[in-house]
Amino acid sequence: MTDVAIRVDGVTKLFRRVAAGHKLRTLKSALIERSLTAGLTPEESIAALKDVSFEVRRGESVGLLGANGSGKSTLLKMVAGILRPTRGVVEVHGRTAALIELGAGFHPEISGRENVYINGAVLGLSRREIDRRFAEIVDFSGLADFIEEPVKNYSSGMYVRLGFAVAIHTDPEVLLVDEVLSVGDESFAHRCLRRIEEFLAAGKTLLLVSHSLALIEDVCDRAVWLDGGELRLAGHPRQVTDAYRQAVAEAEGRRHQEAKARREEGDDALAGPADEPDPAAPAEAQPAAGTAGDAEGGEETLRWGSGEVVIERVRLLVGGEERYHVRTGETVVFRIEARAHRDFDDFVFGIGLFTPRGTECWGTNTDLDGLVPRRLAAGAVAVEVRCPDLRLAPGEYLLDVAVHARDGSPYDYRRRLAAFSVTAAERGVGMYLPRHAWSFSGPVEWADGVPAAPLEPDERRT
Repeated sequence: MTDVAIRVDGVTKLFRRVAAGHKLRTLKSALIERSLTAGLTPEESIAALKDVSFEVRRGESVGLLGANGSGKSTLLKMVAGILRPTRGVVEVHGRTAALIELGAGFHPEISGRENVYINGAVLGLSRREIDRRFAEIVDFSGLADFIEEPVKNYSSGMYVRLGFAVAIHTDPEVLLVDEVLSVGDESFAHRCLRRIEEFLAAGKTLLLVSHSLALIEDVCDRAVWLDGGELRLAGHPRQVTDAYRQAVAEAEGRRHQEAKARREEGDDALAGPADEPDPAAPAEAQPAAGTAGDAEGGEETLRWGSGEVVIERVRLLVGGEERYHVRTGETVVFRIEARAHRDFDDFVFGIGLFTPRGTECWGTNTDLDGLVPRRLAAGAVAVEVRCPDLRLAPGEYLLDVAVHARDGSPYDYRRRLAAFSVTAAERGVGMYLPRHAWSFSGPVEWADGVPAAPLEPDERRT
């Protein structure tokens, strides 16, 4: 069995223009050429996707991001089998469930109960399987009071609840989710995210389209940025979202400059709409010096940013000494040594601790901790983060370090810049080893005859 769940190879998707002045294809020509778009000139067609290639491995979660009209939903529909590519190949291995459009697959005139059975059958479940899972589907959706009502009476959020509940309970190996999750309320969104985490923990595959960059950073292992139908960048979610934010900021800055120039020329009538940002505008997001390989190639990209501030070194200090072997509970100082190439009044320093498999253990930055930047002068700077009681569980850990603008635009983002190990006298499961003690009441005895004493009041901390 291949370890690739989704393969998109050289995919191009053309749509025929239907605006006045463009020729219509006849049924005869479409049947002969087996396409409504074959033989059309570039002026007669719209390219939703242009030669896009990437792979999603089994057990991986990949997020698609980009401006409206960049081809994300079109690509998701081709992976789901709803659309066929004009050129190229789309392969999907494993049972697939898709939540792509609001109310897709629902008949508005029949009840929610009947729609559950129809949707489940479309997704490959037998009636007996649906009978067995029906109660779980309704409970997850939270629509028990409305399940006998016609779906046409449902709100947009109720559509999403029912659609996601059916899709996730069909036990798919590949789950495709479009932006529709944003329609649900906060409680249901949390429920969906918990279920997605369980889904991924079971080794299954997720392809997610979202405009929420924070969601992509939290949920996805990799991100793919589509820009005008072309693959702009693919790689680590933080790298891709940083590049996208930078492109949006640069595009918005250019439009403001253009609007200002027009106002200075007295052309106030044209200045209004130009003030709106255009995320789709082309912009170059250059990696900082030291980039390790290509994000879609063999080697992982470990560094990116504008290079206006450069992180030169990070050190772990324990008791004033540089050390990369730490005992749980020791005071640890993370010292960042950087160099600014000009003066700044917009800057944020941050760190993140990860396991070798990429699980985020802890992270913070100066902005989250309420430090408002005033001035970073050109030249060398040292920044320290002091953890008086680092309660990491035994294991190996990696350190990410970043300096960026407050809107997230990266000056220098360095992944896996340092590695260190943690040991402890205590044992536990997980990544966090808090101070704790056991106490008992009743007839409970242990081999030493003495139950563990509770913590003193001044020790009740983590």
